Amino acid sequence: MTDMQKIATNGIALNVALAGDGPLVILVHGFPESWYSWRHQIPALAKAGYRVAAPDVRGYGESDRPHAIEAYDMESMTADFAGLAKALSPDDPAVIVGHDWGAPLAWNSARLYPDTFRAVAGLSVPYSTPGETVPLDLYKKLFTEKGRFFYQVYFQDEGIAEAELEADPEDSIARFLWAWSGDAYPDGWPTDKPHGDKVLTGISRPPLPLPWLTQEDVDTFAAQFEASGFRGPLNRYRNWHRDHAFLKNHPSNPIIQQPALFIGGEYDPVLTMFARPPAELLPDVLADLQGCHMLPGIGHWTQQEAPEAVNTRLIDWLAKLH
Repeated sequence: MTDMQKIATNGIALNVALAGDGPLVILVHGFPESWYSWRHQIPALAKAGYRVAAPDVRGYGESDRPHAIEAYDMESMTADFAGLAKALSPDDPAVIVGHDWGAPLAWNSARLYPDTFRAVAGLSVPYSTPGETVPLDLYKKLFTEKGRFFYQVYFQDEGIAEAELEADPEDSIARFLWAWSGDAYPDGWPTDKPHGDKVLTGISRPPLPLPWLTQEDVDTFAAQFEASGFRGPLNRYRNWHRDHAFLKNHPSNPIIQQPALFIGGEYDPVLTMFARPPAELLPDVLADLQGCHMLPGIGHWTQQEAPEAVNTRLIDWLAKLH
């Protein structure tokens, strides 16, 4: 049974799905999702002997939603998960697993709080250390300055993307989930839109139900965004410069030392944003990379599109941790 609880951490309250008993595993979702994106992992990990905590990240669902952009920076949000881990497992370090934006949040939680997190896994977004250039500036150079649309640039102006996505949350969620899925590859996410277009322009609705996504699933996500709106989720994208300065200057070791795992989808558009494939990139930045799995035919929504494959790899990895 999944139990929903409000848990205080770092000055806010997170709405958290809890299940099972045993060593703590925290599951951190991405955009535009919620704790519900882990619906297949929560019971499987609980059955395997773990206490599972899947929060609505700040800004999402029934968790607190600060208004300020800077409330969604890496420093604040990693502190949320460190506080959650301490609240649920005060005596023993936790494992943290993240997907999409949840992956950088999980990776950096492990970097910044090595005594709180004993291992870390990322789905869809590999870990990378801060470079010389802020990624948003690179995106502007590669896309915006050439007259091409890039969604993260579009997300920068307050209120613009909010208005588009909040006009019909059900339709927005359905299109996002379809566009970045393996089922829609390679045509789901348009790559040739001009700067000035909207994010949903050119994206189709999915032919529901899909093997991994039902109308009920879409409606569940949509109801959560009807309640929360999109400002908090979009604010995460508005902290690139703040995050880069914070992580670049932080005294902690940027090479993550804990046992680490990566799971990605063969057809995930996110992986085209990295100069090298994960198998080449990650050994340079993860001191104890224990697995790098690419799932054939799978897109961005790794744990939803391929729940059994993800569950198997997570549980096998967790079982080997000490």
